[in-house]
Amino acid sequence: MPPAAGPFRAGTRAVLATMHGKERVIAPILRQALGLDVVLAAGLDTDAFGTFTREIDRPGTQVATARMKAQAGLRMDPAAAIGLASEGSFFAHPHIPFVPMAREIVMLLERPGVLEIAGIDEGIETNYGHVVATGIEAAMTFAEASGFPAHGLVVMASRDGMPDPRLLLRKDIDNADALADAVGQAIRLIGAAHVETDMRAHRNPTRMAAIERATHDLVQRLRSLCPVCERPGFAAIGRVPGLPCRACGAPTRQVMATRMGCVGCGHEVTVERTDAASADPAACDFCNP
Repeated sequence: MPPAAGPFRAGTRAVLATMHGKERVIAPILRQALGLDVVLAAGLDTDAFGTFTREIDRPGTQVATARMKAQAGLRMDPAAAIGLASEGSFFAHPHIPFVPMAREIVMLLERPGVLEIAGIDEGIETNYGHVVATGIEAAMTFAEASGFPAHGLVVMASRDGMPDPRLLLRKDIDNADALADAVGQAIRLIGAAHVETDMRAHRNPTRMAAIERATHDLVQRLRSLCPVCERPGFAAIGRVPGLPCRACGAPTRQVMATRMGCVGCGHEVTVERTDAASADPAACDFCNP
């Protein structure tokens, strides 16, 4: 099947910076939708740009780090016209206590430096979490809730309730015996084990699904042209809260409109929400303080 219309010629070479299997979801989508020939940046150590297990700090923001990865891939593959990279981030939900959120971006960077676009997936669909275990049973209970062994786990020593990978770090745990061994080793060493979900893409199917969604978003952004300058990437740049409460009419924190913008010429428009004219009173700070 020929690729759908896109901003690149079919067969354009794109180099993907990953060592954790992300090509399994990124490459087929970009090949089918845009005709890109996606190849791996062979030999590139993407752990040098930060690890979830804290041995190496991320050198910049999520976007800046994805850009660095894509640029590194382009340096390693002179024949590629496009650099690709993915970067994930996990954090506490800004409004719902104790609920983790995930943000995944898939960046496309053109070699001449004219076009830089990132697809985004953000939401609460993540198994990101951890437990401090002083016994095997607590670790096994957490493992079951985290989707283990399909989703991998990482074990570190826990010093004063905080993970200490310098003291002990065990990755690639994918069976109960290996988990029990690692947790037991940490407990014998310092009294407690920090057990957390492995957030590397090849060990976390939930994260891999988010990368897939972000890649689809990247395709949509590439197909969305600015109405003024026709640059690809005319997309949402912000949300406008204030959808009125259905009961009292007061503005709520729910989205009322979306700001669309072009990073090329700066053109912006505000698009009113069409799927809802009012918010449920449960979202209103006056009706439901």
